[in-house]
Amino acid sequence: MSARQVGRSIVLQSLYEWDFHGRKKDLSEFLERDLKEFAPELDEADFVRTLGAGVVSKMAEIDEIIKKAAPEWPLEQIAMIDRNILRIGLYELLFANREEVPPRVAINEAIELAKAYGGLNSGRFVNGVLGTVYREIGEPDKDEKPKKSPPTHGEDESESLAETQEKESSPYPVIDEGFKVEDTNLPFDETSPFAEANPEEAKFSANGSDSK
Repeated sequence: MSARQVGRSIVLQSLYEWDFHGRKKDLSEFLERDLKEFAPELDEADFVRTLGAGVVSKMAEIDEIIKKAAPEWPLEQIAMIDRNILRIGLYELLFANREEVPPRVAINEAIELAKAYGGLNSGRFVNGVLGTVYREIGEPDKDEKPKKSPPTHGEDESESLAETQEKESSPYPVIDEGFKVEDTNLPFDETSPFAEANPEEAKFSANGSDSK
């Protein structure tokens, strides 16, 4: 897991706790505590703070976009983990620096968060919502392809280092254009590790596994 993937996980954990507690405190309190607990030596701490602050600053707009992209699911009925993954993904898709985070990378990273921390349907649900928004904004970077480096000495041509890295980050996922958001019938998925009543018991470690 890259430093930024760890960083997104920290932002997700903090947003989840902040959301659960009614957003009464400043998100930065949760971010700083979670950074200290889960990734005290993380090189991308500034990325975590910037992403968290960005999501909060654009949350009203983002939530309206979620409502329009997934009209079958009232926002409050979407699993808390899923709606905060959507908030992160939509912020990076629509408001982040595209030189740093290309649109399809933003979508992929959100899908990976959903697969790691959501329920069985979370990845497909997140893909459907973000794919809908992606098409609405004209599918930027659709025709771009990731560059491959030739295999170096000692590497199998069928599995070069570049290919391995691409598999791990999957920067250009195939968006399921035939998927409709309303096809997902589990807005609250009990298989999610975040389905517990108390978010303090649902914390995850920086490497993506439960720490309960």
